[in-house]
Parts: sequence; structure tokens; C-alpha cells
Amino acid sequence: MSLKQRCHVPSVDLTLDYGRMGADDAFFARLEPLLAKAYPAMAALEKGAIANPDENRRVGHYWLRAPKLAPDGLGAAIEKSVADIKRFAAENRARFPEVLVVGIGGSALGPQLVADALGDPRHIHFLDNTDPDGVARVLGSLDLAKTLTIVISKSGGTPETRNGMLLAKAAGVDFAKRGVAVTMPGSSLDKEAQGWLARFPMFDWIGGRTSELSVVGLLPAAMQGVDVDALLAGAAACDEATRRPVTAENPAALMALMWHHAASKTMVVLPYKDRLLLFSRYLQQLIMESLGKDGHGLAVYGNKGSTDQHAYVQQLRDGTNDFFATFIRVLEDGGAPLEVEPGVTAGDYLHGFLLGTRAALAEKGRASMMITVRRVDARTMGALIALFERAVGYYASLIGVNAYHQPGVEAGKKAAAKILELQKKLLAGGKPAPEEVEHAELILEHLAANKRGTP
Repeated sequence: MSLKQRCHVPSVDLTLDYGRMGADDAFFARLEPLLAKAYPAMAALEKGAIANPDENRRVGHYWLRAPKLAPDGLGAAIEKSVADIKRFAAENRARFPEVLVVGIGGSALGPQLVADALGDPRHIHFLDNTDPDGVARVLGSLDLAKTLTIVISKSGGTPETRNGMLLAKAAGVDFAKRGVAVTMPGSSLDKEAQGWLARFPMFDWIGGRTSELSVVGLLPAAMQGVDVDALLAGAAACDEATRRPVTAENPAALMALMWHHAASKTMVVLPYKDRLLLFSRYLQQLIMESLGKDGHGLAVYGNKGSTDQHAYVQQLRDGTNDFFATFIRVLEDGGAPLEVEPGVTAGDYLHGFLLGTRAALAEKGRASMMITVRRVDARTMGALIALFERAVGYYASLIGVNAYHQPGVEAGKKAAAKILELQKKLLAGGKPAPEEVEHAELILEHLAANKRGTP
């Protein structure tokens, strides 16, 4: 069955093998009508339809790698942003051997993925939380005089990013000489960054989890010498293949169908390549923030092969059957071709572990699919990002959710704001309301641990 249930995309040398997911002809016959509705919905999205009604916004991440598709003259702005990024990187890479990115969510996860896969992670650093201890550890390891600091926030008001920026400034970052802002024109960060080394505009129609191929991800990548043109070209080629309304030839549509077939099971991402270690973290936001709504969702976790075999594969094979696996197979080994035993290299072992784990799971009736790529390079990374972005869009259409807003995230932010208002009240000598007593006790415990207290 697996030999028949394969989809190959020659333009990016990517193959999806979904033969071990257990979908039969009856399943395809039942779901194809739903998918037939998803194709025109995706076409309307690419033409500029309102996709985020909560904020009355279009969603245009597909235009980033195909500017000619962008409506209303936006293509020229996209092309200018890429040209500006490449020019800035060419002029400043030698000056700044270290890069510090201050951002959270999509402003960190995408750049972290690409840095680990394609760049040199020893020379790019991230402040992606509001943990003062974590911030101090990162800043303490840097020569700030040789570091370019990139602050990324669409609104400029994201608390974690703002706090990271303030702590970096207090530690000695000279933003006028070595600071770059990536934000919406007119935002609080845009105003703060007047006089910084550079400012790059973010597009309102790009959400955080689909921003890696915008200035958000391309600027840090270019500063590391990553081929941003190849990233965009790989994504464009994958987009071209995955917008085709021929399901058997569309790997993103097939992935969406397999996710639907797996029902509420968890997806375990198993890339057999160290460079793809962070792929599961990146996919957690892309998939779970997009699809986790209205009682639906697809949980994602993962590590890397063959490390996973010494951790949780035991449960995958012999524990609860509540998941499906997505293996990522990379054909070219890279590294040293040394034979560790006659006729066998370290890469042969890695490939053997992948195929062996896949077979061991199949023996116990565990579902899996496998994505095969030639190598991990910029073109491949662009294609993988685009593949999963499109699959998320198709799957959202199948289950009837809006993939492009995040009401749960906003609810958490509002709740946190209330906590901080309560803390201010307590510090001013006020008393908590009855429903605030539990939170008040926890706030006071935290303040006391840090030798801060109420008057």
C-alpha cells in the first residue's frame, strides 16, 4: 500500500508517503467533497479575502514568496522589503558577528528553527521570554559592542518583548548604534526606535505563526548568511504544487486528509536530522494556535531521531495508541563519510534506525507517514514551511475552524493584565476582593521571595 500512496513534488524533491496511515478508498470518497470546498476557499484567501474577521484582516503569507499574486499593489512593498533586508545584511554582517533577537512566539520560533537548521547557532541568540534570569544568562554571554540587537513586535506592546528590550538596554545595548526594530509603522516600538540603526516595517496581514518568510525571519537569516532567495524560492515552488486541486498530486491536501483520518490523535514529529530538532517546536505554534479552537485541535510534540528511540518510542510502540507519527527522512547524510564498521557509516545507522522504528511501530498497528527530502538547505526549509502552512489551511477548512485568529491567546493576555493590576493594588495597600484572595496570596508569596512586599 505504501508504494501506491505516495506523492512526489519534483520541483522541491519532496515525497510524502502516507501509506501507513490506514486510510482506505471509502475514506477518500467521503472526504473528497469537503476538500473540494477547501480549494476555492484557499484560492479566495490568496486573492485577498478577509480571513481574520475578528480583526478584519487579510492573511497574505503566500504573497511573501509570490509578490505578483498580492492585490492592491502590495507586491512592490514585499519586493522592497526583501531587497532592503539583503542590502542591510550585506552592509552590516561583517560589523556584527553576533545577532540578538528579542521577540516571542512566531517572532522567535521561526528564526530559531532556521538558525539551527541553516545558520550557526553559536552566533545568534534569543530573548524569547520575560524571565529575568534567562535574559541575564543570554546577555552575560555576549560582547554587546559586536552584537546587532533586533527587536520584533508588531504592535510594539508585547510585554515579553518590551521587557526584554528594556533589560537589554539596561545591560548596555546601544540601540542607536546597534539596534534594529521590526514593527508596524506608527506602533509604540516604531516611535521608540526613532534614531536606531534601522527600522523595518511589518505587514498587518502577516500573523506571527506564518511570519518566518517575512522580514521577521528573513532579516535574522540574512544576517547569518542564509540564502533568503532560496528560502523564498522553495516556498514558492511548494505553494505552486500545493494549490493544485488534484488531491493525489497535492501533498498538503493529503496531509490534511491524514490529520482528519487520525481524528483527535496527537502528531509526533520525528525528524532524523539534528538540523531539524526545533521543527516540532515551530510546528506546535503553527498547528496548535491555528487549529486548537471550538473543541478541535491537533497536539504536536517531537524530538529527533535517533534520540527519540532512547526516550519515548517505548511508549509509542507499546503504550497507548493515541498518536500518529510524522517521520522526516533526509537522504544526504552530510558530515564525515567514515565507515564505523565495514560498509556502514554513521549515516547508515541513522537511516536504519528511522526505517526500523517505522517498521516497529507498524508492527503494533501505529499509524505514520513519512516526508522525504534530499537535503536540509534553504530551498528545502522554505518548502517544508510552506507545506505545513498550506496543510493547516486545508485542515481548518475540513473541520470548519478559522485558522487565522487566536482568541485563547488574547484571553490569557487579558487575564495576566488583571493579575498585574491586582499586584499594583496590593502594593498600594489595597485589599483583594473575595474572588481575588487566591491570586493575592500567590502574588504576595512571589513578592516576598524576591524581598519585595506591601507597605
